[in-house]
Amino acid sequence: MKYDFTSIMDRSGKDAIAIDALGKSSMAPTPPKDGFDFIPMWVADMNFPTVPTIPQAIIDRAAHPAYGYFEPTDAYYTSIINWQKARNHVDGLQAEHIGYENGVLGGVISALTSYAAPGDAVLLHSPTYIGFTGCIRQNGYQIVLSELKKDGQGIYRMDYEDMEDKIKSKHIHVAVFCSPHNPTGRVWQRQELERAMEIFEKYEVTVISDEIWSDILLNGSRHIPVQSVNAYAKEHTAAIYAPSKTFNLAGLIGSYHIIYNQALRDRIQAKGAKPHYNSMNVLSMHALIGAYKPQGHAWVDELCQVLSQNINFACDYIRQNFHGVHVSKPEGTYMLFLDCSAWCQKQHTTIESLLHAGWDVGVGWQDGRPFHGPNHIRMNLALPFSRVQDAFERLRQHVFQN
Repeated sequence: MKYDFTSIMDRSGKDAIAIDALGKSSMAPTPPKDGFDFIPMWVADMNFPTVPTIPQAIIDRAAHPAYGYFEPTDAYYTSIINWQKARNHVDGLQAEHIGYENGVLGGVISALTSYAAPGDAVLLHSPTYIGFTGCIRQNGYQIVLSELKKDGQGIYRMDYEDMEDKIKSKHIHVAVFCSPHNPTGRVWQRQELERAMEIFEKYEVTVISDEIWSDILLNGSRHIPVQSVNAYAKEHTAAIYAPSKTFNLAGLIGSYHIIYNQALRDRIQAKGAKPHYNSMNVLSMHALIGAYKPQGHAWVDELCQVLSQNINFACDYIRQNFHGVHVSKPEGTYMLFLDCSAWCQKQHTTIESLLHAGWDVGVGWQDGRPFHGPNHIRMNLALPFSRVQDAFERLRQHVFQN
């Protein structure tokens, strides 16, 4: 491979909560026992150096000693348009359809407050990304969950009857969608999206679609933009993207929405503008331009190969060695969502104890309960393969002993 996905990067003291927050937050793992180093597998950022065109773009811009007021450049919009066309086969996207958001969750709230009042019900799927849960409740909305169901092959599927029943009975007119889905890793197929959109159209539901994971595709999976499904989807969906998951840029801040319908776009942009918080950082703009260069395309292609290897190894290892632990193999993202219900029942233990057993040997995995997984653990596999191997060997020897 051309790019480095094997070196073990020391992130301590470099503003990484994945390392520096140990023992300092209720969500963070506790430090390991003596004799074990820490393997960060909880916060959803990557432990790979990003594509070199990003730091170079930042350095080149920072070298000019003036950082005053600015407007997004043509290169910013062109980079997004070309990226979406190449990666997601999007045609007809224009600069006017693109708007800036400080983050995906900020975009969710700008869109949500444009089309629903506090106290209104909002549809989400469960398991649920904790960021959705937090920001929607903090803004006074009622979350209505439609649980994803596993089929006979262990694949998470939408329960369309349940979705329709809850939309109808709760008078829901806004849904927050996640594609690819976090935390399960499902990459929705076109026919699945079409059926969901039929229900949304029937009840005039506006869709807020988080597609931040759309570049992280495993084993040949393909992302279908929600807005491409049909005419209703294009006109009634606010899709939110960012280079942050793809290129590890969360600390720079900067997402963007794509909204084709002018009335929908005007309302959401007005909401985002009113508090005067939603302003682009000049270095964030140049980071996106650096990310979406041809080298970024090649880097992401290699990244997806590396992550596919990690995911394939982990799922095979769990099936062969961790009896009573079940995982639906993700098709996108770099996260695993482990169902440890049978293990905990068999061992007469709790998910809390299991979490601490992993933390004690330096495997920094994440409590899945805030994601609505009652006996689940979330694991980040965006690490060099050697570290993934090390983590699972520790779990086999010290945690999931048969």
